[in-house]
Amino acid sequence: MTTPIRYRFAEFVLSPRQRVLWRGGVPVALIPKYFDLLHLLVRRRHEAVSKQAIFTEVWSDVIVSDGALSQAIRILRRTLDDDAREPRFIRTVPRHGYQFVWSALEEQADDGPPAAPPADAAKSAAAETPHEPATSSLDSLVDDLLRLAAAGPASRDDARDVAERLHGLGTADALARLATRPHHARALALMRDSRWQVPGAGEVPLAGPQGIAAALELIRLRLSDMGRTVASRWAGAAGAGAIGGAWAGACGGVALLLAPASTARPESIVALGSVGFTAGAIGAAGIGAGLAAAEALARSRRRLALTLCGAAAGAIVGALAYLLLRSLLDTFLGLELVTGGGAVEGLVIGAAAGLSYALATPLPPGGGVAAPAGRRRLRVMAVVGLGCALGAMALGALGLPLVGGYVHAVAQAASGGQLLLAPLGSFIGEPGFGPLTQTLLGAFEGAVFGGALAYGLTRRPAASNANDQRPTTSD
Repeated sequence: MTTPIRYRFAEFVLSPRQRVLWRGGVPVALIPKYFDLLHLLVRRRHEAVSKQAIFTEVWSDVIVSDGALSQAIRILRRTLDDDAREPRFIRTVPRHGYQFVWSALEEQADDGPPAAPPADAAKSAAAETPHEPATSSLDSLVDDLLRLAAAGPASRDDARDVAERLHGLGTADALARLATRPHHARALALMRDSRWQVPGAGEVPLAGPQGIAAALELIRLRLSDMGRTVASRWAGAAGAGAIGGAWAGACGGVALLLAPASTARPESIVALGSVGFTAGAIGAAGIGAGLAAAEALARSRRRLALTLCGAAAGAIVGALAYLLLRSLLDTFLGLELVTGGGAVEGLVIGAAAGLSYALATPLPPGGGVAAPAGRRRLRVMAVVGLGCALGAMALGALGLPLVGGYVHAVAQAASGGQLLLAPLGSFIGEPGFGPLTQTLLGAFEGAVFGGALAYGLTRRPAASNANDQRPTTSD
């Protein structure tokens, strides 16, 4: 059996088995991802670890921006009293990544708490740690934060660093001083965004006269960090929805062709597949956009945000699609569509997709958006598919159709078109396209749509273009 090891460097001891970093025998608070990053750099200290390798190993189930890595390195350096200009522990390798450079590192058996350091070493370590008067430090840091926040994106990393320091000195006290300054919306947004990276940071409510402006600044801040990821996930959702819709439609066409007493022709498979492709692409693009934006923007109330944004996006895209379909039928075929309305169906499916996705993908620690892989991704697809199937069944019980129901309604209005779905009822012993047939067909459509949406939404950027999505920084 291999004996677990821990690493001693300077006054620090890193224990992977206990997941603790000690300094002078005292545990140091680190969020889990930052501990994993430090362990990776220490373990692979004989090489410069690329950013892509760090993202792959430390953030394997999450997609984060390049700024998140810079922020993690910045906090580790602060924790270790390191300096990026003259590094003792973590060296930046330009245009590549980072390397742990402490040469006198020792590996020890991890069989208990580390021995207390000698008294003189402990005093020396304490002497090296700056202790500023809390009041003067808070006031000066608040002024720095306001100045850097007003300077714009070029000073954002420095502003985040100051915000993190303020959390370390006391979130409530920092906010109390910030509230006395005019025009502090940007600074408040930075305080809110950075609290996830500081263990023990307090709540940062977006309240008071600057609350609305701070909320808008926070949205802008997070979209600037995750904008490329949101666009990529939206495109992935739309593409997967289109493919899933085409497959579901083709399956419906095959079933219709095989149904007893069916007058459908083989061309029905292509027709229903094309309808499914279009409907799946439109639905997944709308709902996927809402979910991708909500996941990037919301952290403290992620589940509620995903449900509401999915519902709102579904309602909007459903209503627009219905109006477009009705206009096309009236203009070119002189047919009137009286089934459903689109908005309610879209709202229910969007809310079901958002809630089930939130339940299947817990809030990623430290920010970012969920990107499960392997079996975990399949589990997310199954949960979202089940959620959308249940939503579709609820709609069927209310007499509200999904795509198949609209196809049947259009065929009926066209006086017995080839795409009448009444023969499908024979598979379950129901005469015609009755409520049970419509409900079961809707459940199948919802399950395929939900699974495809989740698959596209959790797609990770390919390693080949990851560097394009994460621009190089010099932190």
